Amino acid sequence: MKYPNFREEKKLWRKGHKMVIGIDEAGRGPLAGPVIACAITVPEFLISNLKFLNIKDSKKLSPKKREEFYRMITKHPQIGWGIGRVSEKVIDRINILEATKLAMKRAVRNLEKKCSCSDFLIIDGNFGINLDIPQKSIIKGDEKVFSCAAASVIAKVTRDRIMLRYHKKYSRYGFDKHKGYPTKFHRQIIKRYGFCKIHRRSFRVS
Repeated sequence: MKYPNFREEKKLWRKGHKMVIGIDEAGRGPLAGPVIACAITVPEFLISNLKFLNIKDSKKLSPKKREEFYRMITKHPQIGWGIGRVSEKVIDRINILEATKLAMKRAVRNLEKKCSCSDFLIIDGNFGINLDIPQKSIIKGDEKVFSCAAASVIAKVTRDRIMLRYHKKYSRYGFDKHKGYPTKFHRQIIKRYGFCKIHRRSFRVS
């Protein structure tokens, strides 16, 4: 099995880019809740010391494994990361693609509050974001690029935790199980009870 690697980061480091940032999101597809993005940077000198090089795209990891990687990454003192969040109300107003870009932009800005200015962005997807920073989009970047895979894990765990908190408030919707994604159960519950406050009204339910 091929794991995400540092090939893209290494090419950029060789060109003189010091702070290379990988970006990914979680929550484009759900019917409820926010979209979350993470921006993460791994210093070049760390790559030979990392013990979790078998990280994968968050969708291919079990919840337990995601939590393990989340703790490893967020507690490492030399790995910088930032989170961007955009609510379901804003998603309805500007559409999910623009909301995703906004979440990514916020994630980069929040990372920059902790670290120096960004040099280069590697974005998982086929679009750019409105920042005056050199960037490259890579389709399925979270399966190929280490920084994007790490960002996907942080974004996914962050969003899942948010949805678990929402479950306590809106328990009949089962957010603890499906995290807002359009499962058969979730669709049935919406038809029975209608929308709650965190549902995206612009998304098709049927």
